Amino acid sequence: MPVKIRLQRHGKKGKPFYWVVAADVRAKRDGKYLEKLGTYNPNTNPATINLDIDGAVKWLQNGAQPTDTAKAILSYKGVMMKHHLAGGVRKGAMTEEQAEEKFNAWLEEKEQKIQAKKDGLSKAEAEARAKALEAEKEVSDKRAAAALPEEEEVAEDAAEETAEAATEETTAEAPAEEAAPTAEEEAAKEEE
Repeated sequence: MPVKIRLQRHGKKGKPFYWVVAADVRAKRDGKYLEKLGTYNPNTNPATINLDIDGAVKWLQNGAQPTDTAKAILSYKGVMMKHHLAGGVRKGAMTEEQAEEKFNAWLEEKEQKIQAKKDGLSKAEAEARAKALEAEKEVSDKRAAAALPEEEEVAEDAAEETAEAATEETTAEAPAEEAAPTAEEEAAKEEE
């Protein structure tokens, strides 16, 4: 029974999530599998990969063939490197301790690269946020500057209206005052 290490799709439409499995070649893509080796989530940046390295090496040593994408994932996590070093140990080219030392050094270097990428992404995201905030402040300042002349015009119009109302009140009171003495004068004239 030929075995392949391949991806089995899960997740919803537009948001794929994969299981890395060892499955019989004749099985359906999302069908029966022999062993689940890990998960792969391409929706995050960088992609999240959880993998049982020793289990994957065991399947590779037993003759399982990875698909192209699965091989890239296995290589990224160091499974192919560990498989290669295990072959060197079997041939007597190096000891088990030397192979572990080389593999751990490779893992540390890989982790540093991944951490550098994460730091670069978070720094770029922070810079983008700062630029967006500055652009938003500029737009807000422009809106405020445009609103100030309108407020000044409204204040000037209100001042003019109050001045006009005050002059109208004084002109309205003046004829009333003039009319009142004339009425009194008329009353006084009638008494005489």
